[in-house]
Amino acid sequence: MDEVSTYVAAPPEKVYDLVVDIEQMGQWSPETYRVGWLDGGTGVRVGARFKGWNRTKLGPFPARWSTTCTVERADRPNVFSFKVRQSGARWTYRFEPDGDGCRVTETREKGPAPIGAKLFSLVAGRSRDETVVAGMRTTLERLKAAAERS
Repeated sequence: MDEVSTYVAAPPEKVYDLVVDIEQMGQWSPETYRVGWLDGGTGVRVGARFKGWNRTKLGPFPARWSTTCTVERADRPNVFSFKVRQSGARWTYRFEPDGDGCRVTETREKGPAPIGAKLFSLVAGRSRDETVVAGMRTTLERLKAAAERS
């Protein structure tokens, strides 16, 4: 399991609302550039599905792919999690009150390694896990900045 955490000087409700507004994920993530609800969905609820469009570099080569995700938990302002159909990975965001703000923790529980992750490591010259953890750090830094300025 991969995990990254940061303190945000904003209430958990505010930060939770930013995260579950999944159509805005492209503002936070260095890899996901677009997200949209599926099946006519318009907001977060358990069982809702959404699609994420992603991009990265495999060495000098650009790579793009999409994922289909299903919301597993939506407990405002405590936890939001979803599972990725293609990889079996579960992504979770936890929001814990901490003084005048909150501690936000993002975790990724890996599913079985898809062939794409193995190919990524071979071509990119670094592990997919290293890239994901670095992206998680960037995501939380950007989320923190947005929550604290608004």
